[in-house]
Amino acid sequence: MKLTLRQLRAHALANTFAPSASLLGAIEQLEFVQADPIRAPARAQDLILRQRVEGYRAGDLERLYPELGIEEGFLYAYGFLTRPLWQLRHPPDDKRLSQRERRLLAIVRERGEVHPDQLRADFRGQRARNAWGSYSTVAKLALERLHERGLLRVSRRDKGVRVYAPSPPPSEQLSPEQRFAALLGVVSQVLAPISERSLRAVVARSARALGCDAPTVIAAQRSAGLLEAGNFDGVSYIWPGPAARRRPVPPPDEPARRVRLLAPFDPLVWDRQRFEHLWGWAYRFEAYTPVAQRVRGYYALPLLWADRVLGWANLTRSGNELAVELGFAASRPREREFRLQLEAELERIRVFLNAPLEE
Repeated sequence: MKLTLRQLRAHALANTFAPSASLLGAIEQLEFVQADPIRAPARAQDLILRQRVEGYRAGDLERLYPELGIEEGFLYAYGFLTRPLWQLRHPPDDKRLSQRERRLLAIVRERGEVHPDQLRADFRGQRARNAWGSYSTVAKLALERLHERGLLRVSRRDKGVRVYAPSPPPSEQLSPEQRFAALLGVVSQVLAPISERSLRAVVARSARALGCDAPTVIAAQRSAGLLEAGNFDGVSYIWPGPAARRRPVPPPDEPARRVRLLAPFDPLVWDRQRFEHLWGWAYRFEAYTPVAQRVRGYYALPLLWADRVLGWANLTRSGNELAVELGFAASRPREREFRLQLEAELERIRVFLNAPLEE
């Protein structure tokens, strides 16, 4: 199937911006919302959800999390998942647990819910190096490992710190092949249309863990019609076929004449290779780039106008004020409609943050 640039952009927009009347409805449609702790001006998960939930406010997800029946965990990155997807990605695995992990698991099951600070007496505050090169308590690191293994879940957060509880029993038993095929279907939907090269890279970690060969499974699903593909400019793009589609995709209409400032991890811009292919310039997340080497800024938010991502914005919050710095890959649109839509988006951000806005 030959694709055009307009078709690819329209498919990507229609796939991810389906409107929802509720926060839970948006999460169930997306299935996965990537998380990031940086607030510039808000956390990534809040910036993602504000584009899809009318009236969403910064912090709503963390505040309402215990009531939503969703989970924190890892898909292709860390974030928030529907519970069935979390159980699919994190099946309980109690093999080869250390003595400390078994003891900790027994403590959590006995107490029902545990904050890492409540374990200081049990583990004498011992510390070890974490994945970021700094130090955490051994109890906190063990809790994280048990969570990754599907034996514990995050029940809530206390001032940003994860509080853990025993995991619910799995809803169904699947073979590794069935599990990987299901995960492949989710990822191909979340990031559709995604290049076959990117899809293989995104699911590589799950494929290794489950002993599956991603190219072979992708080819089999394409043959069975579970995945469809098209070609644009020499690149093969993939998306779920009608029988495997996890949610209806609205037919691509004329793009809405609207400005959106997107999170760096929004599904529309997450795949940096697709981003450059569809919009013609390179976007990089530069929060961890040395200041002198930054091109766009510390936490540049991609700026979507209609069906074009044509620039970025850096938003800096100081007290109740928000400063806005804009940049454009080429030239700034001169039409009055763009200016009015940009002002409307900045006003939506002001309400979302509940802060007066100054540009």
